[in-house]
Amino acid sequence: MKNVFSLLLFCFCWSAAAQQFEDTNAIEVNVLRGNVLPHSPELYHLITGHPEGVMISFSKKTHGKQAWQSLYNYPDYGGYFLYEDFKNEILGKNYAIGAHYNFYFLDRMLMLKIAQGIAMTTHPYDKDTNSKNRAFGSKYMGNTNFMLNFKKDHIVDGFGLEAGFFFTHFSNGRFKSPNSGINTYGIHLGINYDFDKKPKFAVLDSLGATMKFTEPVKFNLVLRSGFNESPIIGSGQKPFYHFGFYADKRINRKSALQAGIDLFATTSIKEFIKYRSIAYPDDHLDPNTDYKRVGFFIGHELFINRISIETQLGYYIYRPFEMDRPIYDRLGIKYYWYKNVYSALSVKTHGFLAEALELGIGIRI
Repeated sequence: MKNVFSLLLFCFCWSAAAQQFEDTNAIEVNVLRGNVLPHSPELYHLITGHPEGVMISFSKKTHGKQAWQSLYNYPDYGGYFLYEDFKNEILGKNYAIGAHYNFYFLDRMLMLKIAQGIAMTTHPYDKDTNSKNRAFGSKYMGNTNFMLNFKKDHIVDGFGLEAGFFFTHFSNGRFKSPNSGINTYGIHLGINYDFDKKPKFAVLDSLGATMKFTEPVKFNLVLRSGFNESPIIGSGQKPFYHFGFYADKRINRKSALQAGIDLFATTSIKEFIKYRSIAYPDDHLDPNTDYKRVGFFIGHELFINRISIETQLGYYIYRPFEMDRPIYDRLGIKYYWYKNVYSALSVKTHGFLAEALELGIGIRI
């Protein structure tokens, strides 16, 4: 009887402890004000004021219910809504929704927000009514945000304050031309509110975080595809096929380093070469010039449970038709459905100029 009572007491205590570290809910409201980053000559006439906006974030705050949460210092995750007024009648206003992660540093006084979503603009390019808008070639596009905050929670009950710097990016990944995109940067000030009492944090992975993590080199094969348009407005969307083969090496439980080769078969470039050969005969461009490109890249992958964030920097080692800069970069997010199978969403750019919004599937063996 004593053993039964002890077992019941243990179960009760374990259940209470698990409930104590359940995810809790919070909201942040930030007011933004900043400047447009003029990364293209097509944007200078659009910079007539200081963009302003509001970002509202709804978050689940983690407290150690799962082991990976303590490894990343108990991040937040959730959804956001962004409104931005560019203070320009040509650009109009943008609205965006998406998902975010908040990562904490310096005794949780410093917070980094990474957010990705979809956006809608009120004033897209139109050849008849808004031909000067070379930033947004389509009504719908992608949105990426970074925020670095100094944050203090629970100053008065559940209310806290935060302030810092932000960077926002809007682009349709050249799904439709024109597509210079818009980048804004500036400062923000906000309040936050926790709907639950000031929580305690579980320490479930303190030993695992310090253990040496070893894993052999893994090889990845990934296919990324989608549609984009050449710089010629109205030329139409054409499919692209981007093949990647690379090796990665986990250096710890969070990170892996990458190196590999990309093959780009972007058919909109094929059409663009034909157009250039006819429209600019003095360039003596052969219409049969190979449109394919090969690039060598290095990268980094940050693993967060089943999700990972991927950044890559590449250089074209084969490029018969020189259309963009020789250096390209890729920022993406991956989701591991199984240990070795993943899907991916990424944007490939040349500096701040997007070339393609890529949907991908890959294997890691």
